[in-house]
Amino acid sequence: MFDNIIQLSEDLIKHDLKDLVRSSVEETLNALLDKEADEFINA
Repeated sequence: MFDNIIQLSEDLIKHDLKDLVRSSVEETLNALLDKEADEFINA
């Protein structure tokens, strides 16, 4: 009767979300540092 059953693990969701936020913050900070370095070199 129920072919599709979805189980959610709160710990797994928290872990995945934490990794997603971490990688997003790392990418943003690296981009800002790269831009600042480029501006410093061209100054």
